[in-house]
Amino acid sequence: MNRKARIILGCLILIWPAVSLLAGETPAHLKKAVAAIDPILPYQLARTMASAEFAGRLTGDEGYTKAARWAAGKFKEWGLKPLEAKTGYLQPYPSPYTLIDESAMTLYLPDKPGQDGQPVNQKIELKPEKDFLPLFFSDSGDKTGELVFAGWGISAPELNYDDYAGLEVKGKYVLCFRGTPEPGRAEFQYHDEHRTRMKTARDKGALGLIYIYPQVQANPNGDWLQGFMPAMISEKTADAIFKEINSTTAELKKALQTYRRPISFPLKSKLAYSVKSRHFPEGTGYNVAGWVEGSDPKLKKELIIVGGHFDHCGRHLGLLFPGADDNASGSAVVMTLARAFSTSQSKPKRSIMFVLFGGEEMGLMGSNYLAEHLPAGFTQVAAMFNFDMEGEGDGAWCSLSAEPPALREAVERANQEIDIIRGINVMRRVGVRGSDFAPFFLKGIPVVSLGSNGPHLAYHGTGDTIYRLNPEIMGDIARVSFLSIYYLADR
Repeated sequence: MNRKARIILGCLILIWPAVSLLAGETPAHLKKAVAAIDPILPYQLARTMASAEFAGRLTGDEGYTKAARWAAGKFKEWGLKPLEAKTGYLQPYPSPYTLIDESAMTLYLPDKPGQDGQPVNQKIELKPEKDFLPLFFSDSGDKTGELVFAGWGISAPELNYDDYAGLEVKGKYVLCFRGTPEPGRAEFQYHDEHRTRMKTARDKGALGLIYIYPQVQANPNGDWLQGFMPAMISEKTADAIFKEINSTTAELKKALQTYRRPISFPLKSKLAYSVKSRHFPEGTGYNVAGWVEGSDPKLKKELIIVGGHFDHCGRHLGLLFPGADDNASGSAVVMTLARAFSTSQSKPKRSIMFVLFGGEEMGLMGSNYLAEHLPAGFTQVAAMFNFDMEGEGDGAWCSLSAEPPALREAVERANQEIDIIRGINVMRRVGVRGSDFAPFFLKGIPVVSLGSNGPHLAYHGTGDTIYRLNPEIMGDIARVSFLSIYYLADR
């Protein structure tokens, strides 16, 4: 080796520790904390949340309240500080809810004329969850009416678009897709909200609005409207209806997406639909929150919020919607992180609050409430980490705010150690399908959202049980998140 090579090698040896640290070498005390995260813990927590004891955790219902008190007990057991000294770990807020006890749906499809020349209807009894489901905010009733197809179910004359133009829907059921004629156009976002679409149909005199989805899914995201009976049917069921016009669900949806103009028409098919429901307008929901104090006398006044939604869709029609992946898995990761930070000997400079949100399935109710009622005593929220559907798959995805750069740097540095995040996307805006990060993002708070890569096959179905969850993916997401949060909180 010549003299010049020896000098270069010596210099590299001298600067190697600094280079390693800049590249993201994990300090020993953090390695120890990460190693202590056992993937069996989030699995066990998720198993308890998804059990029949908590009845599907519908916000406002007694099953959810019981689950919230159980989680608050865990935060207390692990030594987290309560959200409020007087009220403890539970943050109440108004949460009306509805329970569906019974429902039936029958289609009457036009058929060939009978021997007497009179029209004969083909009668098809639809099966709950397989062919149809009431939307879980339906009023009670027993009504039969004709069907009308109204494209996306949007009436927006101010945007030069109206699926209802020239269409008479009074005393009929409106059949439509979920979506907008221009998915990338933000002005349509308001009209794509469930509440907007339902109120539009009700105000025009419809008996109810019937969504067409690839497969029926539980949905409590809407307002109870007196006399209004919304539901969802499968694409297979809709295809049987569209036979009368020699078309299919796929053809109609493609035409709407291609031409971006209304395609609406009355149908000869009729629908008989009955619902027995109980509405609770005075329901109360709860966010569950506790926090770990930062170690720096000044920076501990800054807060990082770590949250995920605790609720799911409840029990209806005698069917339990357990919500193991969505989102017992995310809540379990949040609780695992709460325990890890509270028991760690080394605390970061900033304080960290752990929140289990209520009402996400009803339209981000709990996270909106917390964003508007942040606890006193903190100068700012430095960032928000969100966890939604962490239980299925063999990798993780991450979406985060563009600024500050430290946000991405923290996540990338953590992933050098754990290597579970398969890709990072920059979040530019939030839409109606966002999760609990949305209220914070809209306030200009930097956010990070993580989830597993799926395939999430039983989404909002009775099959979303504990048997679908992979403990290792929840454990690795907890580990990479612990490091990400620590790096950000300690900078």
